[in-house]
Amino acid sequence: MQAPQFPDPHFGQSPPPYQAPPPSGFRVPLTTEQARVPVEAFGRPIAFDADGQSPIFVGSSIFPNSVHPCKIAPHLSPPCRVPYGGEEHEHRGRYDVLPFDQAVMEWVPTAHGQIPHGRRPVEGGYEEGGGKLYHALAIVHGVRVPGKTAEHLHGCNVAFGGSEHIIRENYEILCWK
Repeated sequence: MQAPQFPDPHFGQSPPPYQAPPPSGFRVPLTTEQARVPVEAFGRPIAFDADGQSPIFVGSSIFPNSVHPCKIAPHLSPPCRVPYGGEEHEHRGRYDVLPFDQAVMEWVPTAHGQIPHGRRPVEGGYEEGGGKLYHALAIVHGVRVPGKTAEHLHGCNVAFGGSEHIIRENYEILCWK
C-alpha cells in the first residue's frame, strides 16, 4: 500500500495569496484499506469524541454517485462515519479529510439549513440529484459532532452513537472567512 501524498510545503497552512482554495478546500485523500495515517496529518481536530480525548475531524465520504460530508474518527474502525437514513453508517472505501485551517475557515451559527447571509460555505459534497451539501457541526449529548447540512435538509444531520441525529437549530456551518 502506498502512503497518501500530502500537499507539500504549505500543508496545514493558508495557501499563498495567488492560490485561493477551491470551494471544497484542500483535501487529504484516504481509503479504509490503507495503513493507519498519523492524525497529525489531519491538522487540528475540530472536536473530541465522548471520551474527551479521541480527536474528531471533518471529511467527505466518496460514493459512486454522491459525496457526503462526514465525521472522521481515527480511533474507530472504519474511521469514516456518515449520517444517512436514520443511522450512523460505517463508510468503507474512499474518503477525504479536510484539514481545518482557522486562518481561512470558521464555524458560523445557523439553523434550518440556512446559509448565513453574506457567507460562503465550504462545500462538503453533493447528493445523487446534484444538490450541494455543506459541512456542519452540532452538539449531541454534550459532544461536538461534524455532519452535513443543506437548505433542503432544513437542519444538520450528524452520525453519533449508531444513529443519525437531526438538529434543526443551534448548530454551525463551516464557512470561508
